[in-house]
Amino acid sequence: MTYLDHAATTPMLVESIAAMNAELAQVGNPSSLHASGRRARKVVEESRELIAAALGARPIEIIFTGGGTEANNLAVKGLFWSAQAKDKKKNRILVSAVEHHAVLDPVLWLGEHEGAIVEILPVDTQGRVLPETLRKAFEKNPHDVALVTVMWANNEVGTVQPIEELVKIAHEFKTHFHSDAVQAVGCLEVHFQNSGLDAMTVSGHKVGGPQGIGALVVKRDIELTPLLHGGGQERDVRSGTLAAPSIAGFAAAVSTAVVQRTSRANRMTSLRNDLIKRVQEQVPDVVFNGDPENRLPGNAHFSFKGCEGDALLMLLDAQGIECSTGSACSAGIPQPSHVLLAMGRDEVTARASLRFSFGSTSTPDDVDAVMQVLPAIVERAKRAGKPAVKK
Repeated sequence: MTYLDHAATTPMLVESIAAMNAELAQVGNPSSLHASGRRARKVVEESRELIAAALGARPIEIIFTGGGTEANNLAVKGLFWSAQAKDKKKNRILVSAVEHHAVLDPVLWLGEHEGAIVEILPVDTQGRVLPETLRKAFEKNPHDVALVTVMWANNEVGTVQPIEELVKIAHEFKTHFHSDAVQAVGCLEVHFQNSGLDAMTVSGHKVGGPQGIGALVVKRDIELTPLLHGGGQERDVRSGTLAAPSIAGFAAAVSTAVVQRTSRANRMTSLRNDLIKRVQEQVPDVVFNGDPENRLPGNAHFSFKGCEGDALLMLLDAQGIECSTGSACSAGIPQPSHVLLAMGRDEVTARASLRFSFGSTSTPDDVDAVMQVLPAIVERAKRAGKPAVKK
């Protein structure tokens, strides 16, 4: 098996497995006052400190959640409701057209159920939100924007957004800015305080930690309306018993990934560039998607003209090559990528796309394995897609 879908989930790091296993053997609710509870609380707080140090944040700014999706929902809904509580006129949400559905869907839900006016920020052909685009959106009415949410790096095409520039514009208009940084942490230099962000989403299983754990990093002075009620854990923002084993594994993964970021990113960039070069040389009519320079080190995204992405995916899978047609959360749904459509691609091209994503376990052999079968598979898919000739 050649696994090239690390953007969907990546294998747990040995450091994360060790930290999680050590805690799984223990007992204790971190909210309990007895010795076992205090021991579990110590694990949680030490993990919080590790994550904060790795992300350039303060420990009190780390709010543990059940994953990236919950953190995004908490940020989007919590910031919107808090803005509304202070000023009912603040009802507009500015969101990029290329967000993951974990952001887009809660934003659209607020539009359908809570009276939010959703404004989709267009992107250029490489998937970037240009600073002038955000400024123009604010200038329509500087006083009605409740929040801005733009992801740090795109999960499908790998384009990195000019986050610091965008944040500065939002702050000129005294508006909070949230970013889904799930794909960025461990691959790019992510420093919460230096970025200027008000809230940032992180996920455990994207950085070599366990699934089902994540965090929302949010400035201490920002008020968030909670989604969950029932215990008041995590600054009264996210109730629920804290999963000490998962948190320990999460902290070990984040800290290890950040420490090893430069060497791992350099290695993934080399593998990615090798794959891009060989695909462009050996596969006719291929289109490379996303920003060629400012992109995630492990992301290579292509459109193969005349092919169906799902067909390519299954043909590659049959040869032991595992990749993706885009966001794993949208797998199996017969619709073109909203990211590629937002970038100006037509539906046919958007359906003809594959994402190969590298991770900590990737090697040059993975690139060789892909290139041994990809050209023939693309040709086979093209033939299968051509209409039959009537005699």
